[in-house]
Amino acid sequence: MPTISSNKPYRVGRSRTGLGLFATKPIKKGTKIIRYFGPLLDSKKKDEDAIENKYLFELTNRWTIDGSVRENVARYINHACRPNAESDVRPRKRKVFIRAIKDIEPGAEINYDYGTDYFKAYLKPIGCKCDACEKKRKKKRAEARAERVRLKERAERKAQRKAEKLAEERARQRKAKKAAQANGKLANGTALNGKHLNGHSLINTAGKKVASSKRGTARALNA
Repeated sequence: MPTISSNKPYRVGRSRTGLGLFATKPIKKGTKIIRYFGPLLDSKKKDEDAIENKYLFELTNRWTIDGSVRENVARYINHACRPNAESDVRPRKRKVFIRAIKDIEPGAEINYDYGTDYFKAYLKPIGCKCDACEKKRKKKRAEARAERVRLKERAERKAQRKAEKLAEERARQRKAKKAAQANGKLANGTALNGKHLNGHSLINTAGKKVASSKRGTARALNA
């Protein structure tokens, strides 16, 4: 890790993406924070045009800064979709400065937008990890969790309604079965107003009445 003078308003530290540059003092909006520098590569030279790394900063169609050298502390500044700094490119002087576009408090990470081409080539495939994108992902995860809970509760309510409906149907069936059994008993003559009656008892009763009637007639003739 490169040595940074204590009078500089920044330090290299651990970030979400590895290493990053953090403010050690208040940095006001518009302040030139640091220069992005390194060897100049000429695209007209095949050997220089063939150099490829993620620290290349294109100034013009011809000139590119190779910021991979360790002395270039600005290379530790990470990308952000909603940054607090920006790159101030000066093609004629072949220089790039990182300038604050917001007031930056001590401890805050310094970041700037790397641009569409870099984003598509290096960040989009792995997913941008800046604060703005992390908040979006957290929001999406929270919404997904809420949706899963909603669907689960909906399924539970549906299952409960189905169970209640099934229980009601079974209760109706039991009631109907009991009613049918009661009607069957009455039809078979096994119960009537709580008294047991059958054909045999009715015949005996009738016989007794006939016999009594005959005895009465006999007594009248004898008289």
